[in-house]
Amino acid sequence: MGQAREFDWVERSNGTVVIIHHGRIAGTLRGARAAEFLAEVDDDPQLVMARWTGNYRHGNERTAKQHPRNRG
Repeated sequence: MGQAREFDWVERSNGTVVIIHHGRIAGTLRGARAAEFLAEVDDDPQLVMARWTGNYRHGNERTAKQHPRNRG
């Protein structure tokens, strides 16, 4: 089974990159920032888009890891 994709991105003809999260625009990058994003997005697209939009590490990861349901 494939991994769920929360993020997607579109490169427009004018060089602008639009990052979409759950069907809504999460960020728009232009110029040098768009070029930097395009160079980096090939590694792990979901992680890269999460970092670029700020939807990354909310501080509750440690708490969730210690929850009885998530203990190994």
